[in-house]
Amino acid sequence: MALQYWIVGLSNVKMSSMWMSELSERSRLPVATIKFYLREGLLPVGESTGATRAQYDDSHVRRLRLIRALVEVAGLRLDTVRAILVAVDDERLPLHEVVGTAHVRLSDDDAAVAPTDRSRRRVDGLLRRRRWRVAPENPSRAVLARALDSLDELDQPVPDALLDEYAAAMSRTARREISAVAGFEPDRATEMVVVGTVLLEPVLLAIRRLAQTHVSSVRLNRPAVRSR
Repeated sequence: MALQYWIVGLSNVKMSSMWMSELSERSRLPVATIKFYLREGLLPVGESTGATRAQYDDSHVRRLRLIRALVEVAGLRLDTVRAILVAVDDERLPLHEVVGTAHVRLSDDDAAVAPTDRSRRRVDGLLRRRRWRVAPENPSRAVLARALDSLDELDQPVPDALLDEYAAAMSRTARREISAVAGFEPDRATEMVVVGTVLLEPVLLAIRRLAQTHVSSVRLNRPAVRSR
């Protein structure tokens, strides 16, 4: 249940009201940054207690932690963050729609160079072999095809057999991730999907690199070495 672990930092907040100074302390964000997010509409306004004062609660702490993950960890632009938060807040959207919105926004596929038809066909073939239901306009298709083009240009093509192996591993991972959020309330489930997508991808990449280091050490009969 990996996604549940990622959401702990967002949900481990007390049910209490607080002033801006405490909100800043608990979210670990400067007051100026919080006020900026309020002006941008990324953070809901607090409960007004006077002309210039407002109280906030645990939902504001959780929202700020989510924004911080999207901005600082994922490096997303504010317009992308805003679109993701709109999907998170829309109770009418089913979980599948939120997953799609998060993936589209996180792909940020605005590259000027279009992938070749050959690589597009290879991606189509992979999806057919796996029997995956993916929309033709899904940006991850173009991202994958463009990556295959780059590898081809460097004379390091990826055979279909290896793509199938990667897809099989990711399919198992995806089933566990989606199953992990199915039992939660819609608002928490959507939050978990977004956070999991943002924070688990670096985890997968880091584990792959660690595994490569280990296998290289074993296969080449070399001890682990310190990075230079």
